[in-house]
Amino acid sequence: MPLLFPAILAMATVVVASNVLVQHLFGAWLTWGAFTYPLAFLVTDLVNLKAGARAARQVVLAGFVVGVACSFVGSQIAGEFGPLVTLRVAIASGLAFLTAQWLDVAVFDRLRQGSWWRAPLVSSLVGSAVDTVLFFSVAFAAPLAWVDPVTDVAWANEVLPLLGLGPQVPLWVSLALADWLVKLALALLALVPFRWIAAQWLGWRWRQAGR
Repeated sequence: MPLLFPAILAMATVVVASNVLVQHLFGAWLTWGAFTYPLAFLVTDLVNLKAGARAARQVVLAGFVVGVACSFVGSQIAGEFGPLVTLRVAIASGLAFLTAQWLDVAVFDRLRQGSWWRAPLVSSLVGSAVDTVLFFSVAFAAPLAWVDPVTDVAWANEVLPLLGLGPQVPLWVSLALADWLVKLALALLALVPFRWIAAQWLGWRWRQAGR
């Protein structure tokens, strides 16, 4: 399939870039990786639109394999507080990516016959929410310390005001909320390239019909 290779390359690029950029802070609550990772949903949705759910799942699986490789490399690099990628973070990352992306594929496929914006927006929002909850809870929540007892996540469970302003919550909850808000904003912005690319693929009749 001609589309599959460039789609896998695009997904691999997003995954690798996000794994590198997540090591660099952006403000108090985010990393630069928060701005690149949501592009994975755009890649998945475009493949789903053009080639169907089966092809989209193949691209997701390829992205998962690349993510596992990135986690392995990160686990071999020593940072200031230990390996750049701990076992717990690696498990959380892989679980969140695979679950959220497959859910995105399923939701998009179910809604593909509706208005042009509904399938990409709803699928990305649902997938992003699941991705955020799974990653941050598995990686940092204190009750899940059994996942990787060796990794100390006490820093992530320090109780602070939510995003510096709200009620007292563990730090990881603020990190998760900030991450999800970025995903929400980018899901909306991604409708612009999605609409344009989809119009190029499906022709002027698709544009005229508002689909």
